[in-house]
Amino acid sequence: MIVVILGLLMVLSIILIHSGVAGWKDFRGADKRMALYYIPGFIAFFGIALLDYKLLIKYYPYILGLGLLLLLLVNFIGSSINGAQGWLKLPGGLSLQPAELFKLVLIITLTALLIKKHRARLSFWRNVVPLTLVTLVPFGLVMAQNDIGNGLSYLVILLGLLWIGNLKYSHTLIILVVFAAVVVVGIKSYISFHDQIATSLAGTSKAHWLDRIDPWLLPDEASKDASYHTRNAKIAIASGGMFGKGYMHGDFVQSSRVPYTYSDSIFVVVAEEFGFVGCSVLLLLYFILIHRMILISLEAKERGGPYLIVGVVAMLLYQIFENIGMFIGIMPLTGITLPFISYGGTSLLINMASLGVVMSVRLHGQEKEDSLVQKQGSQ
Repeated sequence: MIVVILGLLMVLSIILIHSGVAGWKDFRGADKRMALYYIPGFIAFFGIALLDYKLLIKYYPYILGLGLLLLLLVNFIGSSINGAQGWLKLPGGLSLQPAELFKLVLIITLTALLIKKHRARLSFWRNVVPLTLVTLVPFGLVMAQNDIGNGLSYLVILLGLLWIGNLKYSHTLIILVVFAAVVVVGIKSYISFHDQIATSLAGTSKAHWLDRIDPWLLPDEASKDASYHTRNAKIAIASGGMFGKGYMHGDFVQSSRVPYTYSDSIFVVVAEEFGFVGCSVLLLLYFILIHRMILISLEAKERGGPYLIVGVVAMLLYQIFENIGMFIGIMPLTGITLPFISYGGTSLLINMASLGVVMSVRLHGQEKEDSLVQKQGSQ
């Protein structure tokens, strides 16, 4: 079923990107390149599926070290796109975004640390705090690259794995209260001290954060340039109605009045040209995919598999919610792509590899935990 869903998402991606680049001469051919990106994507998917995922857990220190090295490296020699210094140039005109790669690295690392507990309740100081610190290190490195979207995804992955990792109810309540308080206080502080914040960020590499947050929290006060993207996206989505305006007939999409309709803004193409029905079909495919992943986690007979799957589910749910939410006004504008649909080689490769891990759990997680994981848990 997962392979079928991925095939359908691939077809949708190519069709939508073809429409999304119609008004952008510099990006013509992106649909063909996306089709080519799916080839290594499926190779990674099947290759990792055949690999016993317990090996990933066993060798997590090396995987973590490589991931952190790439995150550090990109801070010194990385190239910037849209204000975020997060790409490493590769031969052949290719590029790698280590922040995307580290999402899977973080899932594997937190899983390896959690299985040592042998289903015991998580201790706040001995478990929750260390796991949080492990997450905050890459979070800080990615935020230094001005990549808010991927940075927040690390926190979502952490919360998802803490939830399934047998966290005490009292600790769960504390985390939820603290999280809610931070969000509320942060929003109110931003609105109350907006001018001071704008002054302090002026002339810095983080000045563009205001252009992403203002249209979300202060739409009436945001500049026309700052709100141009989200304002036109909302109008385009609303104009799609129930059935949309038809393929390649979206006024805002085809006239290039919505930026990045081939990548971050590709949901606007779905909404304007295929309407509410098209959006519902896309969300239904995501639902079936995630539902199948959850069923696989419930069928696994050892601890590591479900942890890995919940981490992947948390990652994908965040990406879907954030990408769609930022164009309907409930989330700030970030560079998060729509999984398996948006144009982008690194994000597609990591998402396909992540589902390969899920399939590995399906293929290798039916036996009881072997000595490989037992040895890891006894360390």
